[in-house]
Amino acid sequence: MLIDSFAAPMYATNCWVLATEPGSECIVIDPGMPDVSHQLTEILEKHDLKPVAIIATHGHLDHTFSIQPIADGYEIPTYIHSEDRAFLSHPEDLHGPEFAATLSGMNFAEGKVVRELRNGDIIDLVGLNFRTIHAPGHTRGSIMFEVSGEVLVSGDVLFAGSIGRTDLPTGSAKDMDETLRKKVVPLADHLRVLPGHGPETTMAREKKSNPYLKNLVGRY
Repeated sequence: MLIDSFAAPMYATNCWVLATEPGSECIVIDPGMPDVSHQLTEILEKHDLKPVAIIATHGHLDHTFSIQPIADGYEIPTYIHSEDRAFLSHPEDLHGPEFAATLSGMNFAEGKVVRELRNGDIIDLVGLNFRTIHAPGHTRGSIMFEVSGEVLVSGDVLFAGSIGRTDLPTGSAKDMDETLRKKVVPLADHLRVLPGHGPETTMAREKKSNPYLKNLVGRY
């Protein structure tokens, strides 16, 4: 599997690009802010890739800001959980008052083609298999993806050594605890974890050292 990424200038959100090999079609995950079209083009040209879809792990603007220009520019669909779709066009509703104030006067729109996902949905694209894992807590519509049994795209649910915050609109500490217990801890140790921010990691490493997971391992 070909995996490449770059961190968006604002909030250092990881934009992941997944494909089977150079010279093939690819999936773009979480293109952030400001417009990261140029950074994405550099990766696409580097590996001679053609994007066929965008996946958003959740609706926060630092993961969705560039979806509309990229999706419509390449005429490709966007996949997002049904609970977070509305925030593609109204991101201010998913942020605190200070950040929302900075968005006043800005207009947002989802791409021309948006496909809603739910827990357990399977997306077969570009020779890869994406299994949707609904993982609320950071937002109500947060999702992770197990990709072809090799990789976990964890969004802002799981980071190296930490987890996503739960204090913004639709976030829930109770939901996050249930997600960690029922959705994250049972995942296979060998999975390579591609988070929404920070360095990549593995499930084995996180179960052993992540303070939010290690006390749960073996209890459920």
